[in-house]
Amino acid sequence: MDIRRIGIAGFAAVALGLAGCAGTGSAPTDNGADNSGADQAGVTTIEFWSNHPGSSKALEEEMIAAFEAENPDIKVKLTDAGKNYEEVAQKFNAALSGGQVPDLVVASDVTWFNFALNDQLAPLDELLDPADTADYVPSLYDEYVLNDKHFAVPYARSTPLFYYNKDMWQAAGLPDRGPNTWQEWNDEFAPKLAQANPNVAPLVIPDGSSYMDWYFQGMIWSMGGAYSKDYTMSMSSPESVKAGEFLKSQFDQGYFKAVKEATAPFVSGQGAAMLESTGSLKGVSEDGKVNVGTAFLPTPEGVPGCPTGGAGVGIAAKSEKKEAAAKFLAFLTNTENTVKFSQSTGYMPVRISAKETDEAKKYFEENPNFKTAVDQLEFTQKQDAGRVYVSGGGMRIGAALDKIAQGADVAQTFKQIDEEQQGIIDSDIKPKLK
Repeated sequence: MDIRRIGIAGFAAVALGLAGCAGTGSAPTDNGADNSGADQAGVTTIEFWSNHPGSSKALEEEMIAAFEAENPDIKVKLTDAGKNYEEVAQKFNAALSGGQVPDLVVASDVTWFNFALNDQLAPLDELLDPADTADYVPSLYDEYVLNDKHFAVPYARSTPLFYYNKDMWQAAGLPDRGPNTWQEWNDEFAPKLAQANPNVAPLVIPDGSSYMDWYFQGMIWSMGGAYSKDYTMSMSSPESVKAGEFLKSQFDQGYFKAVKEATAPFVSGQGAAMLESTGSLKGVSEDGKVNVGTAFLPTPEGVPGCPTGGAGVGIAAKSEKKEAAAKFLAFLTNTENTVKFSQSTGYMPVRISAKETDEAKKYFEENPNFKTAVDQLEFTQKQDAGRVYVSGGGMRIGAALDKIAQGADVAQTFKQIDEEQQGIIDSDIKPKLK
């Protein structure tokens, strides 16, 4: 999947956010390596700032140890830069103003762009082997393009996923699948679930402070709308307003329940279905409390209905050790490590070759819910600029969706968002595009 964003003009404010797609980590500390970052005799030390997406710190340490064994002339200092993507971005932004800048940094779908736009991430095209980068899943790698250059590689990438409780589905007389469209959900699935389980929410969804704007992105696409068309906001379009009215109707009918964190009510049986990140799949599956099924997000056939999300890794423009950093970056996301990382965390395999390994094929057979998430990747679409590129964009949209869930007028609310967002695009983004 994912918010809140870095301000463009000076990056003065970063909003809070991405529960579904953010990983976990501790407060900013280091791992005991040389704090000066100075090179020892014949050894180059590079620093990697991470929030350890999907509780991956031990795995990151394992991958670093393997890299150092193969490259004894390079040492990697792993730094806990925050508990989520936004804290990493805040710390990186502060370092750019005069602190010690890392060589590599985790950057989310909503933070990399503004750093790249302000020349704070290094272009990677001349640092990485083109033959190697051709193996990244194109729809993921090409999301990091600005002015025809790549500024990150995919790392902890995710999508929203439709999770459902198979036992509740069976009790409601529903087929063992997700709804094909949101209209089918409204007309068939939700009423039957509400009747069979009157004290259970048919579907729980993260609220506006926890990325409802990410989950609604697919819904608005599936109904012909969009947050924006390129760099022109379009939430006031009839199609977008129609999608907003549908969302409002789900809350009015009691079919949707907005919560801070959707997995808790789902695994405790308080929700028959939920929208959550693929990054939640491993934890939900291992919890064992729910007979869980997974499905693509509802959308008419042939219509994109699922956005990508999560984070990549970039190299700081101020790094004086870009070549060593690029060597580690390629290793961190190579085929073997992609397989390990995705199976350990639930994030998407970011390499084409990773999906074709014997290990991956065996894992798919044993974990069909994870295969659903990987198969859905083919039908994803890059997120609208109005959400991920505008400073505070997703935060504003999320807050607006919360208001709609509580009864606000859709057309008026969306019109206000369009006007505010377009002003930021015109003043802060367009002048810097080449």
